[in-house]
Amino acid sequence: MNDCIFCKIISGEIPSEKFYEDDLMIVIADISPKAAKHYLAIPKKHYKLFSEMSEADAVDLGKCIRKIGEIAPSLGLENGFRFVINQGDDGEQTVFHLHMHLLGGQKLTTCDHRKSV
Repeated sequence: MNDCIFCKIISGEIPSEKFYEDDLMIVIADISPKAAKHYLAIPKKHYKLFSEMSEADAVDLGKCIRKIGEIAPSLGLENGFRFVINQGDDGEQTVFHLHMHLLGGQKLTTCDHRKSV
């Protein structure tokens, strides 16, 4: 995508410190952190939503998720972390390239999903 900031970071057009990189994803720091440690794990292939993934993309995303578990201690997330994917407008997705937020490095507040809105 020509105007995708994450595609530009992946290609090196926009410089960013990469805390991890392999053939499927990069991990960078979030520029607006919501926790002591806040990273973005970004698949290298561009797609906005889960519904836009192919079967092969889904397999690759699974590999990315598994790798996140392996590298978490090297990111300072050895005591645990929150894993968040925002999808679409109602999910407050602000960059339209699927990515995963990894938040930790501190005791996070509890999310009570049982509350009604």
